[in-house]
Amino acid sequence: MKYTDSMCRRRPFLPLLFILLSAGNASVNNDTATEIPQAAPAPQIDTEEIFARHIVSSMDDRLLAAQVLICGVNGRGTLSDNMKILLSECPAGTLIFFRYNLDTETDEIRSFLAESTLFIVEKSGVPPFLAVDHEGGNVNRFPRTVNRLPAALSYWELSKSTGWSRAIEKIENDAFDSSREISALGFNLNFAPVAEYQNDNNRVFLGSRSYGPDPVFAALASAAFIRGMERAGILCAAKHFPSSAGADPHYHPSILKGDRADLDRLAYPFALLTGAGARAIMVSHSVVPEIDGEIASLSEKVMGGWLRRDLGFRGIIISDDFSMAAGRTNTVTGEVLSPAAAAIRSLNAGSDMIFVWPYDIRNTHRMLVSALEDGRLSRQRVQEAATRILTEKIRMGLIEPIND
Repeated sequence: MKYTDSMCRRRPFLPLLFILLSAGNASVNNDTATEIPQAAPAPQIDTEEIFARHIVSSMDDRLLAAQVLICGVNGRGTLSDNMKILLSECPAGTLIFFRYNLDTETDEIRSFLAESTLFIVEKSGVPPFLAVDHEGGNVNRFPRTVNRLPAALSYWELSKSTGWSRAIEKIENDAFDSSREISALGFNLNFAPVAEYQNDNNRVFLGSRSYGPDPVFAALASAAFIRGMERAGILCAAKHFPSSAGADPHYHPSILKGDRADLDRLAYPFALLTGAGARAIMVSHSVVPEIDGEIASLSEKVMGGWLRRDLGFRGIIISDDFSMAAGRTNTVTGEVLSPAAAAIRSLNAGSDMIFVWPYDIRNTHRMLVSALEDGRLSRQRVQEAATRILTEKIRMGLIEPIND
């Protein structure tokens, strides 16, 4: 059996058919927003997952640990020499690019991404996801080459004059137009949209990144964004489950207060997206004291219990950057973790992909391999994570299994 870079069939992101848009500006009250859809029965294992398991079963600990890492990249236009050394040791399963990588011309970006893909394939045999945060508004990584998407909140304002249906349609069309641009550059994974609806907990941090204060509109808008992106071959990761709290978690701790009904209301958009077939969700670094004393990205009760068992999510769970203040320090327990220690804890708790910066990748990768060898990190758990990642790579056409 071989696997090569080629296109394979993709499964479309399903529309939220159970939401009636005919009411135009109709909304839901808080009581309605707590009625979380029941998890659907788990479907049978499909062909892509079977092939993914086959590939994962052939991976040694070094490649297995690398596959679950998302790594930032040093360089612009080409991989730096130091980056090549790091990626030779740890051929990360996903590479993420930022403004400092992409402040250049179209051809140079395209060449950079192609070089990065070939380098990873040469070292691991598996093509990487090439990721970017392409939300729109102020979160724009392309100074020169890609048209800026409108801020998410602008569509909520638009809906007040045009009605929900037209605003949702515009979101999907805008996302599709933009996805064709970034797909042509070589990207295949977008850490967007922000599915959280705007509330008193997250307003300071999110600002115009949210689709507004209505949970149903936020869910519909996020679903439309995902559909538009996936039409051009871009996998999306909705964020940040269950919600954000307080100020910017890059610099400040985050505690999500409230009882379970309050929390279910906050997570409502993610419940609807899960029911519609969302394939990747990023988890926040918020502590959720009602459920667990751990931050969400380290909590089995949040990721394995709430997101997977209660909501029925079967896709990739992604942890946010553990170098953030909210990811380093648990304000409830006072515990401070290194990115490498957090990565081990997060994977054991149920995450599938871990973000690291280049200066952390060597140590984090070595710690993961060591933890696999001595049993501190469950090999079955990491194989499960890698299988989810490979399944999506197959579905998105990065890998095509071929029977001999």
